[in-house]
Formats: sequence, C-alpha cells, structure tokens
Amino acid sequence: MKELSSDIMYLPGVGPKKAALLKGELGIATCEDLLYCFPYRYVDRSRFYKVSEIDGTMPYIQLKGRIVRFDTLGEQRTARLVGRFTDGSGFIDLVWFKGLKYIAEKYKVGQEYIVFGKPTEFGGNFNIVHPDLDSPEDVRQVAGGLMPLYNTTEAMKKMFLHSRAIQQLQYTLLSELNRPLPETLPARLTAQLHMLSFSEAMRNIHFPASAAMLAAAQLRLKFDELFYIQLNILLTSRLRRQKLQGLRCPVVGEHFHTFYRDCLPFELTGAQKRVVREIRADMGSGRQMNRLLQGDVGSGKTLVAFMSMLIAVDNHYQACIMAPTEILAQQHYASFTKMLSNMEIDAALLTGSTKKRERNRLLPAIAAGEIPLIIGTHALLEGAVNFASLGLAVIDEQHRFGVAQRSGLWMKNKTVPHVLIMTATPIPRTLAMTLYGDLDVSVIDEMPPGRKPVKTVHRFDNKRAELYDFLRNEIRKGRQVYVVYPLIEESEKVDFKNLEEGYKTFCEVFPEYRVCMVHGRMKPHEKEAAMQQFVSGQAHILVATTVIEVGVNVPNASVMVIESAERFGLSQLHQLRGRVGRGAEQSYCILVSSYKLSHETRKRIEIMVESHDGFKIAEADLQLRGHGDLEGTQQSGYGQYLKIADLAADGQILQHARNMAERVLDDDPQLDSPDNKILRDRLNILFDRKMNWGLIS
Repeated sequence: MKELSSDIMYLPGVGPKKAALLKGELGIATCEDLLYCFPYRYVDRSRFYKVSEIDGTMPYIQLKGRIVRFDTLGEQRTARLVGRFTDGSGFIDLVWFKGLKYIAEKYKVGQEYIVFGKPTEFGGNFNIVHPDLDSPEDVRQVAGGLMPLYNTTEAMKKMFLHSRAIQQLQYTLLSELNRPLPETLPARLTAQLHMLSFSEAMRNIHFPASAAMLAAAQLRLKFDELFYIQLNILLTSRLRRQKLQGLRCPVVGEHFHTFYRDCLPFELTGAQKRVVREIRADMGSGRQMNRLLQGDVGSGKTLVAFMSMLIAVDNHYQACIMAPTEILAQQHYASFTKMLSNMEIDAALLTGSTKKRERNRLLPAIAAGEIPLIIGTHALLEGAVNFASLGLAVIDEQHRFGVAQRSGLWMKNKTVPHVLIMTATPIPRTLAMTLYGDLDVSVIDEMPPGRKPVKTVHRFDNKRAELYDFLRNEIRKGRQVYVVYPLIEESEKVDFKNLEEGYKTFCEVFPEYRVCMVHGRMKPHEKEAAMQQFVSGQAHILVATTVIEVGVNVPNASVMVIESAERFGLSQLHQLRGRVGRGAEQSYCILVSSYKLSHETRKRIEIMVESHDGFKIAEADLQLRGHGDLEGTQQSGYGQYLKIADLAADGQILQHARNMAERVLDDDPQLDSPDNKILRDRLNILFDRKMNWGLIS
C-alpha cells in the first residue's frame, strides 16, 4: 500500500518536475495532500449525446465516435490542430492550440474514442476546444457517473496538469491504496452519527458511486473538518479557563464612579450598560477575561472600553488600548484625555512617530507604573516598552493585528492581563463560532439615541452633475463630505491615477471650497495635517482611500460618496458608511458605480441600499463571497483553511459538530481515555499545539 506520508513525486505519473509544480501551486507535497485536494464541482457523465443533438445551450457533452482526419491550420504562434470527429449522426471539430505534435501522435485516425468537453459555436459550426479523449476501455473510469472537476492554475495547465490529470492521479493513488484508509473518528462516534467510514467518504468524494453516495461523503468530510476545528477551540478554551488565573479586579472604585456620575458625555444605552456589567463580572471573577466586543461603527464601543480601563486603574493596574492606525490611536488619545479632564489620571500616546525625546520620557514612566493609561499602535509591542502591572489590554479592530502580534502585548506581563477585543465588523454567527469560539462575546446592538439612519442611494457615474449639485447644497448647509476611492493592490497604479484625477476634478468643480486628500502613501505628518484640516472644519471635502475606513470621527461630515462602489466588499461598504451619521443631522451615503454590473454586484449594492443592520449585511457578505481563509489573512494561528466545508452553507453541520465536540469534552475533558486517543493524535497532526495561540485569543 502506498504510504500517505510519502512524497507525491513517487506517485506514478508525477515525477520531480510535476511534484515541484503541485507543491508550489496547490501546496500538494504528499499523497495525503493529494487526497485532500477535493473537487470543486461535479459534471454528470452518465449520458452519451449524438452530434446531431448538439445546440448552443449545453455546458458539457459526451460523445462516442471516431476522428476521420487531422488538419493543421495557421502557422507558428497561430497554429491549431483540428480533428474532424463523427459518430455517424453528424460532424464536429475537436480543436487544440497547445501540444499539437503530442496530440497528433497520441490519437489515431479511425480509432474509437470517448470525447468530453464544452461545445461552442463558431461560424455556424460546433467545435470543442481541448477536449478530453479516452478509449472506450476506460469507460468505467471516465464515464457512467459524476465526474469531479479540480482547481488548477495556468502554470499547471502548461505542464498538462489540468483537472483531468489531477483526476487521473487521484485514480492512481486510490487504486494503490488497497486497504481502507485509517479512520479519523472513534468507532462509537461514527456509529452514533450514522455516517460513512472515512475510507468510503474519501473514495466517493473523488469517484462518487452515485449522487446519494456523493452527498453522504460530503457530509462526513465536512463534519470531520468542522468537528476538529471546534474540538480544538473548545479544548483550548477549557484549558485556558483552568490554567490561566486572572488578575482580580473586585473594586469598582472612585474613578469609575466619578466618571459615570459626573463626566459621561451622554446616557449609556441599555446595551452599553449590559456589556459594562459583563466586563465588570469577568474582571472581578479571578479568571482571565478573554472577551470579544462587537458593535457597529458609532455604537459606543470605545466608551465601554474606556470605562473598563477605569476599572483596571481603580484596582491599581495599568490599562492599554492598541489601535491599528496612528489616526485612530490619536483619536482615542484625544477623546480619552477629554474624558479624563476632571480626574487625576495620566494618559500617554505611543506610536511609531512619537519623537525620541518624548519616548525617552514615557518609557521609564510606563515601566515604573506612573502612567496608568497607555494608548498606542503596534509600537506598544516593541521590546523597549515594558509595563509595571498591565491589568487590561484592549485590542481595537482586532482583524488588523495578527495573533502573534496580539500575543506579544500580553506576554510582556508576568500574569496574563484581561483581554478585550473590539471589532466594528459584524461577524456572522457561523464565522464567530469558528474564529472566536473560545471567546466570550458581547454585542452592542443599540445605537445612541438621536442618531438618524444614514440614507443610502445608488447612482451611476454618468449622473455627476446632479451629484455635484447635491454636494454643493449640503456644503452650503455647513456640512462636510467624504469622497472615497478604491485602492486595491493588484491595480494600484490605475487606482492611484483615479484618486489623483478625482482630487483634481473636485478641486475644479468646487473652487469655492477647500478640498484635501489622504492616502496610505503619504508620510504620517502629511496625512495628519490633511486630516486635521478636515476634522477642524477648514476643509469641506476629503478625497481619500479606505485609510479613513477605521477611526475618523467627524460629526459634521454628513455625506459619504463611494466611487467605484462595485469594487468594494459589503462589509467594507458598511464600514465606510459608518463614518457618517455621527451627528444629529440627516446623513447620506452615495454609492457611485458604472452601468456594467454583474448580478452579484447589483445584489451587493441593493443590500446596502435596503439594510442598515451590520449583522444582516455580514451574513449576506458571507453568502456572496464565501469565507475565504478563516481570518481573511492567515491570523487564526491554526493555519486552518476550510478544504470542503462552507461556513455560508454548512451552519447546521457546524452546530452539530460543535455540540458533538462539547459532549466529547464533557465526558473526557483532557481526552485521556484510550477510546479518545484517535482524537488526541488527530488534533496534534492538524494543529500545531506547541504554541497555543488559542490561549491568546
């Protein structure tokens, strides 16, 4: 039997060159990696068509017949090989643009073949470009059922490693595996779940015996994947609760009460009060708090974080908040110092652009515990920054920080501080269970009173005159305007040109008003100067990239214009819209797009126009775009990509997997029993448990 751990190079049909390509393009280094390269869809090959039946509506067809002749047409780069094919009912051309010599030598005129491919019409005739050709002896392998289609890349196709070649490699591997694959779940679980064995599931996912067997195989493998993610999260969470003693903060003292009684800028919403109570209970419990705070932009998360930091200070600990950008850190510092104006508490701001003299003053004071509140960026992670007694670490917009970065903050302390993670990106329930299943979750689901919902409208970019008239009227009323352009890395030069041209256009159209520009390429002091012009009201229009998505709070800015709105994701559009609607006046979000929109893009824009609920929008975004890598970038610490499960579609399987994982751990919290050895071993293979990122968050 071929060992699953053996190098893919030694599988017949691979060799060193293809092995290097498989590893580089798809990360397939071993036979086991190949098995886990699942089809992305299946094509029904149970039926043979006649050439005379072909019309322009068929996605794929399968024919049986003979090639009557080969012709080479065109010269050099434009050369193509055309095989005239018939099954007796009519003729169709088989066309190849690559590997012409190889094809002409491999396939013989007059011999019978099974042809499979996508028919296209050209000049009144049908042809199939780069079809699959097989001899009728291979009919059991290639026809008669559901054919898997595998993802490949252009580089792979050049080496003839197309979907069909991957299918052939899977066939070879499964043929060599002449005994069942090792089971991944204990026998009691598979019996309880009434699922296929792992071996049956693997064979049927690649070569389904029937549509019913394919569905059963998908269910088993999706469950496997989600079950182990949940088991890892829950085991980690339970271990953290057992092993990590938290700093006790039993006192809700003078500073907290003074602020709550005398300094609150406005009455807390019911949701804010509930979350503050949850945090107070955590910090006073003696166990380490690891809490995720979700809430839409403008819902008052920062105020809750500030009050939580005061609890730490009242218990003689320091508290810090780490923001992803300097602009956001500066805004936090400004609002915190304003709220502290009647209290004798020092706060410090530490960012990458903090001057050396100021750093030399701050660092010893922070290390000595003389400064209780520290606001900063990733500069807080530097080795030179030491805390005397960090009691609470607040991470703002956590998705901007990698998990290793977050760990760097709390590992500076002898005792693990309480951790409060904040995000304004609403997270769908299934995604939250997978990414943050080990965290306690608080949600601020109320907006402060007096806020009017932002009116969102969609306009096409040929109606600019009307748009400019509307903006001029709003500015005359004393309002300010954001204009946001996309800046996507793949087309940065084009985007940058659009941004600069947009800036010039707004300067020309609105000569009577001041227009400023902000983008990520600017030096921090330039960006800050431009932002200050807008924040202070000196500038009326801010033309920017998505650098303003997080952290700018300008209550007087009541209009958000999003250029090329079709190029933004739903969650990003929602985040940008949250920049306006912060004052008492009616605010507007105008989505400007071209006329040429795909069905999915139209749907995305419709959702934005119709809904203001961040969670509904996040769910829709997950449905439209899929989960991608679990954290967008590889931040989960598990290195875990979903290979077969889909969080948007498999919520029920996920819930079932979580329930089963909880039952297993309730019965055997450490997975110590011999029966659970299979689970313990599998966890160690799937997840690197040497550095337990889950203990960090």
